[in-house]
Amino acid sequence: MPRIGAEPERRKALIHAAIDVIGEHGSLDVPVKVIAEQAGMSPALAFHYFGHKDEIIVETMRYLLRELSNSVVAELQRAQTPFDRIDGIIRSSFAPGQFDRKTIAAWLVFYLKAYSAPAAARLLTIYFRRFESNLVGAFRQLLDDPGSVATGKEAMELAEGLGALIDGLYIREALGAREPDAYRAIELCRRHVDAALGRIGIESGLAARIEASRSGQPGHGSPATGGVH
Repeated sequence: MPRIGAEPERRKALIHAAIDVIGEHGSLDVPVKVIAEQAGMSPALAFHYFGHKDEIIVETMRYLLRELSNSVVAELQRAQTPFDRIDGIIRSSFAPGQFDRKTIAAWLVFYLKAYSAPAAARLLTIYFRRFESNLVGAFRQLLDDPGSVATGKEAMELAEGLGALIDGLYIREALGAREPDAYRAIELCRRHVDAALGRIGIESGLAARIEASRSGQPGHGSPATGGVH
């Protein structure tokens, strides 16, 4: 008799196995058999929970996007200022479970999948719209200050610039030989925002957060420990 509650656990195990296997191979050209073995179950059971490999891929993308979205929402709920909102989105983008070597490699493969799979493309489109909306909203709160001459167009440009930097850091880390450094990635994004806002006369204070986090620990820390907050 199947164990009650086993299905959600096994589906999740298959999703994590897909991330590991796809990330390790850097390709979607991996048999379901390999994914199932990584999850500790038979291919027949994998096909029972997911009808075909494309469904495993799409559900894995959905899982990663949901985890990322949950992290962003949690950060935004804690934010008290527009700067906090921007910084929270930055930290969420490099959270543990997203910014590790296998997951980064899997993300790049999923991006390619979106070119040929409408379901995958829809997932990415929905996420990117939310991501852009959150960033633009935060930047607009800053730029709508009565003393600022910046426009809505500038808010969009600031959001696009930060988004492009985050994407670029993922690509660079995927091609690098070292383990991804989330602390360094967050630091680069903070400095980018600091410099971009400084050019239009707004002081963000994000660079000061970098110095404060450094004083609290001897080396590079993990976003999970609060060392980069």
